[in-house]
Amino acid sequence: MDIILVPGLWLDGSSWEKVVPALEAAGHRTHPLTLPGLAPGEDPSTVTLADHVAAVVAAIDACAGEVALVGHSAGCGICHAAVDARPDRVARAIHVGGFPTGDGGRLADEFPAENGAVPLPDWSVFSAEDLADLDRDAFRARALASPAQVIRGPQRLTDERRYEVPVTAVGTEYTTATLREWIAAGMAPVREFTRIRDVEYVDLPSGHWPQFTRPEDLAKVIIAAVDRTGG
Repeated sequence: MDIILVPGLWLDGSSWEKVVPALEAAGHRTHPLTLPGLAPGEDPSTVTLADHVAAVVAAIDACAGEVALVGHSAGCGICHAAVDARPDRVARAIHVGGFPTGDGGRLADEFPAENGAVPLPDWSVFSAEDLADLDRDAFRARALASPAQVIRGPQRLTDERRYEVPVTAVGTEYTTATLREWIAAGMAPVREFTRIRDVEYVDLPSGHWPQFTRPEDLAKVIIAAVDRTGG
């Protein structure tokens, strides 16, 4: 199956480099995306959430059949919008350390912006659970400023067929038991889960960035989810 890999904030397609080999060894075709505003020489201040969604939709359209979408962190909201745009082309969405942002919502907290872009903030912004096992120096060296307009949204969704697409929710710095508690409590960031028909929950204790801290295990989670979909 074609697997489209959508990074979260401050990361480009190379962030999946330790995950891709195992996916390809399992026979899948991978498409790690560098979203608009993150490539060298691009101006992130002009890029919108719609631009990021359009880039994922274009990647779906470039594939011949059904695809699996893998989003990390804020990339989960982008994937959800792409599912909304192409519900008949996505076999499964896999949300790693993030949530399917609903209509009108925003992808992430309002991190401080500079000239229309959001640089990686000080580590004090993150919890100890977020940062578990992360090589902070290596992460900061590769981090890119993300477009502020992408973070501040708002998300726009129109097709309720998105709720028919199966989802795998991967708990990273939080457990899926905690995620289920948030869903049961009706917390706004996770409210879309209540309407998705088929959600499976998988724990991958790893900190917020398993593509760096547990890439082989993350690949296994993705492969298993795709296999259960019939890819």
